Amino acid sequence: MPVKTKRTKNKAKARRAYGVIPDSRWRRFPGKYLLVNDFGNFKYLKPLEFDKWLKSKLPEKSKIFESLAEKGFIRTRMNFDNLSARWRSANSYLFGGAGLHILVMTLRCNHTCVYCQSSAVDSSKKNTDMSFKTAKASVDFAFKSPNPSITIEFQGGEPLLNWDVLKKTVIYARSVEKKLKKGLILALVSNFSLMTEEKARFLMEHEVSICTSLDGPKSIHDKNRMFRKASSYDVTIKWLKYFNARHDRQNENYRIFKPSALLTVSKNSLASGEKIVDEYVKQGLEDIFIRPLAPIGYAKKYWDIIGYSADDFISFYRKALNHIVRLNAKKVIREKTAMMILDKVLNAHDPGYLDMRCPCGASIGQLAYNHNGDLYTCDEGRMIGWSGDEIFKTGNVFKDTYLSVMGSPVTKSCVLSSNLEQQPLCFRCAYKPFCGVCPVYNYETQQNLWGNMPSNERCKLFMGIFDAIFELLAKPKEAAILRKWVQKTVES
Repeated sequence: MPVKTKRTKNKAKARRAYGVIPDSRWRRFPGKYLLVNDFGNFKYLKPLEFDKWLKSKLPEKSKIFESLAEKGFIRTRMNFDNLSARWRSANSYLFGGAGLHILVMTLRCNHTCVYCQSSAVDSSKKNTDMSFKTAKASVDFAFKSPNPSITIEFQGGEPLLNWDVLKKTVIYARSVEKKLKKGLILALVSNFSLMTEEKARFLMEHEVSICTSLDGPKSIHDKNRMFRKASSYDVTIKWLKYFNARHDRQNENYRIFKPSALLTVSKNSLASGEKIVDEYVKQGLEDIFIRPLAPIGYAKKYWDIIGYSADDFISFYRKALNHIVRLNAKKVIREKTAMMILDKVLNAHDPGYLDMRCPCGASIGQLAYNHNGDLYTCDEGRMIGWSGDEIFKTGNVFKDTYLSVMGSPVTKSCVLSSNLEQQPLCFRCAYKPFCGVCPVYNYETQQNLWGNMPSNERCKLFMGIFDAIFELLAKPKEAAILRKWVQKTVES
């Protein structure tokens, strides 16, 4: 048995000294470990490498050691200037203020979508329209945000049902933009049923981006998004083609945005992931936003009919995402949830995905303006208010100031309850640097803002999405495709 001299003891002590970072997190995949730290850096390790890293036995001159040191996984080799810069970039939203301002132009809608979360009412009930006085006050309130660039998004119901006020509001918002010299993005979410050439030209001339819903082929779309007067699918496709054609031609005087569409997955969608993706490709769309259905609003009432488990959604998402990646060999088609996560993971950049921030985007990242001027932490919070529970109401544009809304007990409660540092399970999760919780979802499904993550379906659902993405990032060919998606996003 060798004698332990003072020299060998010092060597052993030095080896242990470089140590691992206490807040490093990991997740086990078949044949490898995914290592993640609070700076948002990640590294895949083979089981033997992981064991040596954990025990501080990696050779300090090895490539794997140098890579881990560069990424902030070696305690004695921390470059805090680079690491803190990366953290600040990934969490830039903490220093900006509310950037998204959702104006509910009306609660009226002429569709009866099976999963409606917007608390829409019949199109004859005009008492739920936003007046121009309220819209003007809402725009003024939005510009109080210290964020150097804001987005005003017009939603409903169907916002085109209140076209005259919408038109005046767009013109007024552009005038305030010029006066204050603050960045402004205008966006419209519409089902297109009331779109006309005149309205389309106005929206393009005032650089309003357009988003609609497309739930897949006609048989699925019309089943999800019912329109009594015609086929919702036919109307949607007509105007998608219209705006696509105008985008391709462009104009010297104003920028025409490419239209975008999002998919809300209902039980009707689960067996048709590849067909739905193929429909997006067929219609010339380069992005598909696969959104899970949430048990909020009317969707909660009919959950037994249209809802599904987290496992059901994860299975759907994996098949659809893998199909999208395969299609990229011939045609560029990207999935937006994956893109936003990849932007955070690969570029340490906040993509503005408010549902996956820490704290979440409630109030500090977005505000929802109801038709009567009432303010809510988010649009989902407004939907809870429509049911008679005003727990997420933060004020009113005519009665409150921006500072009072930001300092309200409602805002503070959402910030505290969505801070992952105070969520026991989230704090130790490998995906903590990229994820976030939703107080509204927790309140609706688990009766408190904090939620209970071990039994939380949203937590399970996003865990599955992260797993699917990181499994692809571990494969060189698939990872190259995913990296191109994000590079294109950064450039654009």
